[in-house]
Amino acid sequence: MGKILLTGVDGNLGSFAAETLLKLRDKSELIFVGYSPKSLERFAAMGVETRVANFNEYEGLEEAFKGADVLGLISMPFVGPKRQAAQRNVVDAAKKAGVKKIVYTSLVNAGDETNPSVEKKDHIYTERYIIASGLDYIFLRNSQYAEAMITNYFTYVHLDGVLKNSQGDGLMAYISRKDCAKALAYALHRAFEKGYEKATLDINGKELMTISKFIEYGNQATGNKVSYKELTDEENYQVFDAMGVPRTTDGVFKKDSEAPFSSDGMVTFAQAIREGKMAVHTDDFKKLTGDEPITVLEMFEHADEYQIGARHSKDK
Repeated sequence: MGKILLTGVDGNLGSFAAETLLKLRDKSELIFVGYSPKSLERFAAMGVETRVANFNEYEGLEEAFKGADVLGLISMPFVGPKRQAAQRNVVDAAKKAGVKKIVYTSLVNAGDETNPSVEKKDHIYTERYIIASGLDYIFLRNSQYAEAMITNYFTYVHLDGVLKNSQGDGLMAYISRKDCAKALAYALHRAFEKGYEKATLDINGKELMTISKFIEYGNQATGNKVSYKELTDEENYQVFDAMGVPRTTDGVFKKDSEAPFSSDGMVTFAQAIREGKMAVHTDDFKKLTGDEPITVLEMFEHADEYQIGARHSKDK
């Protein structure tokens, strides 16, 4: 196997994946790509080849991807036609640059046409575009980041102690973003091994659970007494409106917001969970990495290390 190129190393998931890749591969086999030259400095100082690219513009992408055999595409943090266009640019440029395989971070149950999540639309579009390109691929269909809901839990600790959303008793196998990054690094590392041709892997947490069970783990680890209240989808929108969260990713995000995602994404995601569209649980993560996923209880016990963090999109 030749060169591994990882995009998005200036983001949260990408930086974790880059650090894991450096443990799995010699730095001479790696190319790290980011939007921000400054964020690449630490990797360049280690002797890793780094390149700057803006996926919203096709120009320069073929050059940025030259020499790579497998490319890790981390989905963009904005939603809709803009994301589809940016990710289409990556696929087109990768093919013309001679890349043989793309590893793409997708979404749990992305292929289900009845899944109401607006995020799903972009993911299935990108999956299908990669397939149509003729490139080999690994699709990593990630469950919801536990960090998002851990941050949300503590938001309500500081408010009235009642976590509110519209996912009801739906099930989700919450997984750490760090484990999703580990899965991406291992998928790139093992990309040309037998059994990973045109592969779709479900990257799930240790167990399926309701949000009420998730809250129980939080209370057990922290001693808080948070409870859960189910809202309608419209009431859920109103909660985010009151927090100043934009409904789409074209809106204005508060700096260091505790909810760095658009409410359209979060509310339709909750709807998908409530309707049982996200109740997927496999051991694909363990088969890929050799490790068990980090449990929700463990994440709560070390909650300072498992927060969602600021939004990193540099989209113009």
